Amino acid sequence: MAHTQMYIDGRWTGASGGGKLEVINPATEEAVDVVEYGGRAEASAALDAAQRAFETWKKATAWQRGEFLKKAADLLRERADDIARTMTMEQGKPLAEAKGETMVSAMTFEWFAEEGKRVEGRWAQTMDPLKRYLTMKQPIGVCAAISPWNFPLVLQARKIAASLAAGCTVVARPASQTPLSLIKMFECFEDVGLPPGVANLVMGPPAEIVDEFMENPICRKISFTGSTEVGKELMRRAADGVKRVSLELGGHAPVLIFDDVDPEQAARTAVTGKFRNNGQVCISPTRFYIHESRRKAFTEAAVEFARKLKLGNGLDEGVEIGPMFEPKALEKTKRLVDQAVKVGANVLAGGSRSTRFDKGYFFEPTVLDNLGTKADILTEEPFAPIMPILSFEQIDEAIAKANDTIYGLAAYVMTNDLTTAIRMAEGLEYGIIGINDPVPAAVQSPFGGMKQSGIGRENSHEGIEPYLETKSVSFMLKS
Repeated sequence: MAHTQMYIDGRWTGASGGGKLEVINPATEEAVDVVEYGGRAEASAALDAAQRAFETWKKATAWQRGEFLKKAADLLRERADDIARTMTMEQGKPLAEAKGETMVSAMTFEWFAEEGKRVEGRWAQTMDPLKRYLTMKQPIGVCAAISPWNFPLVLQARKIAASLAAGCTVVARPASQTPLSLIKMFECFEDVGLPPGVANLVMGPPAEIVDEFMENPICRKISFTGSTEVGKELMRRAADGVKRVSLELGGHAPVLIFDDVDPEQAARTAVTGKFRNNGQVCISPTRFYIHESRRKAFTEAAVEFARKLKLGNGLDEGVEIGPMFEPKALEKTKRLVDQAVKVGANVLAGGSRSTRFDKGYFFEPTVLDNLGTKADILTEEPFAPIMPILSFEQIDEAIAKANDTIYGLAAYVMTNDLTTAIRMAEGLEYGIIGINDPVPAAVQSPFGGMKQSGIGRENSHEGIEPYLETKSVSFMLKS
């Protein structure tokens, strides 16, 4: 790897305390590299650097800031193969998926390079002929970006690109287990000449880094993607400093498959969506409600497709499903399967850790049916390669079952009937709804959840708003 250090104030920086951390390949259980692992001191230094840089960066025009973002996008594309290989080695996903994530990250920077130019204020009408009211949009200040391990590049790209386009500066913290591909992104920032301090990268224990973000008044906003439990804690702590927070949290995405679709084609689409990144996706389909008249045909086809998926090291040719991310993910997956079976579920495919590999955290793609209401997997966010099949008969029943959760991130519908599609779009309590679309996320469309799945949106025009303050200016004219 070219760099294994943090990036603070335009320089690659080691950990002041000498801390280091191994990055483990989940397919081989071997170390990929060793990175510098800092702590609160490095987070403080990065915030200081970001504050100094903010005084200049906020004064740059949207066109000037956008040029840096476009150049970064070009370098990400140019280096996509190298970045993707790094991502597969540290995270486990198949190489094609890793390259796809890299390309979407580049697209995100390109999008926000243009979106920054569309930040606008307005003149308001007045009842007093001598008054004028102006609304201005200005950057909020120094922002912290915290991301998880499952999409180590694109989830940071959404935060960093939006904040820089808005005129903010940023301190990014990746998941401890997957820092390498983000380091590659920061190499791009360095090579395009991004001014020192505008974007900073720190690595270290999450508690220490978050303590500094929360207690240091320089940090004005925190954008977090991760679990609902951690998101709630961040909300509580942000209250002390009245810091703005954006939260993209847990999900439990229902899939509603109606009787007017081809069950075999629906099963193929469902299996592809479910087992992408081993179900370790925040918007991964997690509960499959099939119209009773199509349940048998759908189930048989889903089992066949799941069994044919090629499991293996993501660097190997033709692999469709890589390893799970870490041992405790394997343990959780097995616990959810065993508990579901205990309360009546049938295992139709998979159901256990793969025995085909000497090393690696591989779990067989799993299909369950006959799930009772007491199965934990129906209420607990699974983040696992498990496909639970259930059924419904009436449209209102389907909506009620789909909405019966604390989460509201994503939902999916398969139907060829326009009335059904509209009723689903209006009735489902989710921030993202895919109608016949298993991959509804796009840079030009807002991404975020309802209920306990989060606050705020990323991507699209909505994605830049959280990084802006709205200022009202009143002018009194001379008579």
